[in-house]
Amino acid sequence: MGAMFRSEEMALCQLFIQPEAAYPSVSELGELGIAQFRDLNNDVNAFQRKFVNEVRRCDELERKLRYIEAEIVKDGVSVPEIDEIPKAPNPREIIDLEANLEKTENEIMELSQNAVNLKLNFLELTEMRHVLEKTEGFFTEQEGVGASDSLTRALIQEESSTQAGASASARGRLGFVAGVVPRERVPAFERMLWRISRGNVFLRQVGLDQPLDEPNTGNSVYKTVFVAFFQGEELKSRVKKVCAGFHASLYPCPSVAGERADMLAGVRTRLQDLTLVLNQTQDHRQRVLVGVARELNNWMVMVRKMKAIYHTLNSFNMDVTNKCLIAECWVPVSDLPKLRKALQDGSKACGSSIPSFLNAIETSETPPTFNRTNKFTAGFQNLIDAYGAISYQELNPALYTIITFPFLFAIMFGDAGHGLIMFAFGLYMVLTEKKHMKQKSTSEIWNIFFAGRYIILLMGTFSMYTGLIYNDFFSKSVNIFGSNWNVSYDESTLRANHELQLSPKNDYGDSIYPLGMDPAWQLAEANKIMYLNSYKMKLSIIFGVLHMIFGVCLSVVNHVHFRKRINIILEFLPQVLFLVLLFGYLVSLMFVKWVVYSAKNELLTSEHCAPNVLITFINMLLFKQAEPLCNSEGKDCCNIYIFESQGTVQQIMVFVALLCVPWLLLAKPLYIMCSRKKSRQQVSASENGDVNQGIELRQENEEVGAVTPADGHDGHGEDDMTEVFIYQSIHTIEYILSTISHTASYLRLWALSLAHSQLSEVLWTMVLRMGLTAEGYTGAIILYIMFLAWSFLTVAILVLMEGLSAFLHTLRLHWVEFMSKFYSGAGYLFAPFSFKNILEQDDNEQ
Repeated sequence: MGAMFRSEEMALCQLFIQPEAAYPSVSELGELGIAQFRDLNNDVNAFQRKFVNEVRRCDELERKLRYIEAEIVKDGVSVPEIDEIPKAPNPREIIDLEANLEKTENEIMELSQNAVNLKLNFLELTEMRHVLEKTEGFFTEQEGVGASDSLTRALIQEESSTQAGASASARGRLGFVAGVVPRERVPAFERMLWRISRGNVFLRQVGLDQPLDEPNTGNSVYKTVFVAFFQGEELKSRVKKVCAGFHASLYPCPSVAGERADMLAGVRTRLQDLTLVLNQTQDHRQRVLVGVARELNNWMVMVRKMKAIYHTLNSFNMDVTNKCLIAECWVPVSDLPKLRKALQDGSKACGSSIPSFLNAIETSETPPTFNRTNKFTAGFQNLIDAYGAISYQELNPALYTIITFPFLFAIMFGDAGHGLIMFAFGLYMVLTEKKHMKQKSTSEIWNIFFAGRYIILLMGTFSMYTGLIYNDFFSKSVNIFGSNWNVSYDESTLRANHELQLSPKNDYGDSIYPLGMDPAWQLAEANKIMYLNSYKMKLSIIFGVLHMIFGVCLSVVNHVHFRKRINIILEFLPQVLFLVLLFGYLVSLMFVKWVVYSAKNELLTSEHCAPNVLITFINMLLFKQAEPLCNSEGKDCCNIYIFESQGTVQQIMVFVALLCVPWLLLAKPLYIMCSRKKSRQQVSASENGDVNQGIELRQENEEVGAVTPADGHDGHGEDDMTEVFIYQSIHTIEYILSTISHTASYLRLWALSLAHSQLSEVLWTMVLRMGLTAEGYTGAIILYIMFLAWSFLTVAILVLMEGLSAFLHTLRLHWVEFMSKFYSGAGYLFAPFSFKNILEQDDNEQ
């Protein structure tokens, strides 16, 4: 709890490590995650550092692992999760790991290349089979016209049997080429053949029904078989150039039916043999990849850890004798024993006879902020860090946010039924958190919900409580304790009138309702919203003012801790007086009115009558005396003041609150001015030999706090005092105006609560009631459909959308209205060298 109240104390340590013990020592620190190292080689190029070659070796190993992982994913081989994360390998083990990865990569590359070659051969044979099968139809049609084989052979010349230097007897014979071309290129292919031959090429084509797989790209491509007939060697050369330009594959095709049948049979036999070889190759590749997949995650973790170690070692500095590595790091003071033990374990692991040691050094730099959290408090701490990193040793608002955040959310989301849904969802994530943490979902929305599972659980719990106070359960009231209202009308009057008015004086019992809202208010139609408006509006003001007062009071803790106790008088007192005398008094009027006055009192016949809180507060600010409240005839007047001399007391409170404005504006700058004047006098006195006064002055300046560098006023002179006055003026104007605007801002608690309850009531009235009032057999079907619609709209609109809206408004109330009273957020977070964080970051990037 101490770490949640305030960030841990940090120490800047200087480490002296022997070179042979550096690697195991940094490895131990990476497992612990307790040290944030500083780069001592900022002026050295990244390529000129000591361990740059080792980093390059790690990059090469990562490249090989990425290639192996891509091949495993391509074949759909599952990679099992590792049960225990391995430690970083020793430097001697790195050589074995490199050799193993080199062998594995070469084996997989060889298998992949062989598979590609076999698939290319298979593709060529498949295309040739389609060419032979499809062109058979072309020649069969020709033979059906009446031509014999001899005539066909005489008229059609095979492309494969043409000879250079055609004789006169071959001038009238036709030549042809056959092949396949991608289907999307067929129109352009056909047009190009027509243009280069001027219409002297006869093209026959037929599309393939099934796509063919390209081994090089892995894509499936639809192709078309074609046969182009032409005459002459010159035209033949042009046709082949066009085919090459359109990436068409040409295959030999005999013009004689018998030869085509023999070639087709040979192709089919080769395809069968090649299919068997491909299956055996794939099985062998699968066995290799399955064996590699078992060790892939271990190798990845080991290489990443090794690379992180060498990156960290590159930030170390070598001493002048090149016999010792020097490092500087921020470490929590409570973890210094762990740091010493890690250094000892590192030296022992390498067998070094010279131990490594550390030395805590003094520094004027601001240390990083480190708040130790667990799985419950981490979500609330993230809400605070999202606004700004906590300044070092500043009060941590996350501790109080654990309660105030879900409570303010529940005021806006006050429905026990909707809170039960949210509570059940949060409880499910909490109970199954171990399973979900192992799965590592890639859904960003789910990861956001899961990270805030304890926040959702508490928001649902508090919403059920406020729903019980509002007596709202899916917009319906629950009659738990009965009702304090008694109906004084007889049965005939009740039957004759649709609406009747009950008198609080005569029809309400003497006892106070045990818990929450009386369920009878659910039946009210004329003044239900008016009553709820008044109740929830007052609640929002009460909790808002209390929240702000609590925030202002927390600033005292910071003033005391940072030895700026004088700021309690210069800043805290005027701030809290201004807030309490005005808005704290407004809250007290509400409580007094609730406690002192009731409906049993006679309004116009008693000495005092219930005041209007808003009118009383306005009259107080305007220094206006409240007039007695009389009836319509101007008689039976009563005094609306609660006690005697209330008007005088209110005027004094406003006057004191107004005095707080110049107090807050001028007190601190004037005190700084006097302190600096005294400082200059003390310096003059010290020059004359009075040393003790100088020591007392330094101690006094530490108490002032306003002249320290942390506040940005460490100089002297008129220019610096001008900045002090300007800064304090801005601070005063901001606080005074924000006090008023922030109080009004808390009215969002009332507005969203009212909107949520009205939306819930609309859904019940317009959707579910239609199903409940339906009769007959169709009524059951209608009720089923309406219940599904009502359930979907309830979860989608009221739980998710309204819940998100209430969450964002609650976040704003904490960031702006609450934390601005004491929180600066000018620090930077502690980022230790941790293998756990590095591995999680790499997984998120992937």
